[in-house]
Amino acid sequence: MTRGADVPVDVDVVVVGAGQAGLSSAYHLTRAELDHVVLDHAPRPGGAWQFRWPSLTYGKVHGMHALPGMELTGADPMRPSSQVVGEYFAAYEDRFDLRVRRPVDVTAVREGGAGRLRVETSAGIWSARALINATGTWDRPFWPRYRGQETFRGRQVHTANYPGPQEFAGARVIVVGGGTSAVQHLLEIAEVAAETTWVTRRPPVFRDGGFGEAEGRAAVALVDERVRRGLPPQSVVSVTGLPLNEAVRAGLASGVLDRRPVFDRITPAGVAWADGSRVDADVILWATGFRAAVDHLAPLRLREPGGGIRVEGTRAVRDERIHLVGYGPSASTIGANRAGGAAVRDIRRLLNRQRAGAPVTAAPVV
Repeated sequence: MTRGADVPVDVDVVVVGAGQAGLSSAYHLTRAELDHVVLDHAPRPGGAWQFRWPSLTYGKVHGMHALPGMELTGADPMRPSSQVVGEYFAAYEDRFDLRVRRPVDVTAVREGGAGRLRVETSAGIWSARALINATGTWDRPFWPRYRGQETFRGRQVHTANYPGPQEFAGARVIVVGGGTSAVQHLLEIAEVAAETTWVTRRPPVFRDGGFGEAEGRAAVALVDERVRRGLPPQSVVSVTGLPLNEAVRAGLASGVLDRRPVFDRITPAGVAWADGSRVDADVILWATGFRAAVDHLAPLRLREPGGGIRVEGTRAVRDERIHLVGYGPSASTIGANRAGGAAVRDIRRLLNRQRAGAPVTAAPVV
């Protein structure tokens, strides 16, 4: 298919994204012998992992589950996770002949008529009976807004563009956010920075002890409940607490992880609280998370009044042709694997119904 082609190419299923969720889905589609195409806007294999900062070595990764049908073995824990996972994903695509098309930007998914979806991209148009959205969150970093933010004379950086600790040598750094990335940033920046300050909206919760299957199911259930109500999903990690490992214990003991409540405003020189206290800074690092990258689905009007897309399993309630894998409860690596298989089973049933002439539940045409 050539760039700019205006004649749609018919397929059964379009998969958008080639990270963990997209590759898992493609694997199951291939095994089910369903005609499909995988579109990925990244320049090379690796999903969002390829953009992770160099100091995030594989040994520091907060859980990485193998893709279906091929284990990740023998990885050097001291190598950057971007390299380890990128090479693994590339080998996986080659082994199962997944033929990912990249770089391709999906700009819009619309009603295509005759029960089909029109998938508009930078490389042309596809016409699909179903679509698996596996775009994750990395492309939508969340930047909170605070009074005076535009006046800050220093540098503002988000986790999505975090370059590693050496860029902050000798600087006064404020890290904003209460998740795993914030803690990882603080622990390594503190070794080279002149001063670090940690601020969060809520007091951090540290998890001491193991995190077993029962705890995992309970955490996923909390995320799933939000998605079923049509609310924007929270990450699974956000409800599990922060693991209390040796590095975190050392950070707590040294004072690096002494947390302050979030500031009231940003000043030209730093931040200030309502009680009059201030902290001067050269850098504000926003470790404030990401949002689901689903803007290309906007023409289908899938969002609920609460701001999220309501799903049952992986299927969008407002349009059964759309499956969101790696969204909400399936955002973890193991969750994405399971959800990919579940989505394909559901799509097979849908396609069988379509071929038998049954109507589908589709989004309203506006």
